Amino acid sequence: MRCVRVLLAGFVGLLFTAAVAAPLEALIVDGQNNHACWPKTTAIMKKSLEETGRFSVDVVTHAPQGEDPTFTPSFRDYAVVISNFGHGATAWPEATRAAFENYVADGGGLVVIHAADNSFPDWDVYNKMIGLGGWGGRNEKSGPYVYYRDDGTLVRDESPGPGGSHGPQHEFAIVIRDTGHPVTQGMPTTWMHAKDELYDKLRGPAENMRVLATAFSPATQRHEPMMMTIEYGKGRVFHTPMGHETYSMQCVGFITTLQRGAEWAATGKVTVPIPADFPTATAVSSRP
Repeated sequence: MRCVRVLLAGFVGLLFTAAVAAPLEALIVDGQNNHACWPKTTAIMKKSLEETGRFSVDVVTHAPQGEDPTFTPSFRDYAVVISNFGHGATAWPEATRAAFENYVADGGGLVVIHAADNSFPDWDVYNKMIGLGGWGGRNEKSGPYVYYRDDGTLVRDESPGPGGSHGPQHEFAIVIRDTGHPVTQGMPTTWMHAKDELYDKLRGPAENMRVLATAFSPATQRHEPMMMTIEYGKGRVFHTPMGHETYSMQCVGFITTLQRGAEWAATGKVTVPIPADFPTATAVSSRP
């Protein structure tokens, strides 16, 4: 009997170890994006997530043009969905939209990357999920501008105007505004991001939203959100406007942000460490 107990204890221990080590199932959805580099950026994100050992990543690709009735991902098979869609994306099939809404509302994780916040301006629930968006006719009817002033005041600006803009691509400083959130905890309070589009004038419902980090826009003279979390139902959403091109996603700051944001969206916790080659307040760090 003692041998049986020892064997049973060992078996249970193995099961527990396997459960702890099991990767999180992640899904990247893509296929319609105004950025021609999207197949490469999807590949970069897949590699970045899987190299942590925390994720197993699948990709489901929408038809490149027009409606796609076959685009019916099984969202509930995944702990987190990462959107690499973009401006002008065709509306998903009605059943797919409903399944996605239910998935997030019931506790599924969502990560919104760069131009994915341009997508689906007429989809009310999607706009609530992403918090802020741009382009596609978004304006004051979509919700307020959200930004920080120089004095550290967070502003919800209801003034009229279009949603979404950016200036020339450049390197810029990311300033952490919420150092206590699991995604940003332990990050340098200021770090340099590689060449990218700095989105400004994003606007939307901004409900149940926390701004984790900002960047100063020379165009607006405001500190624009660069990392946000949104609660939608029981779901967790991580949103970053960073990630325009392959070189933008090779930034160690972006890679780490993606990894930690995806893990948080999936589990509510973060175990992915801040790497030794993370950028500093004065220097960009990239992994070509």
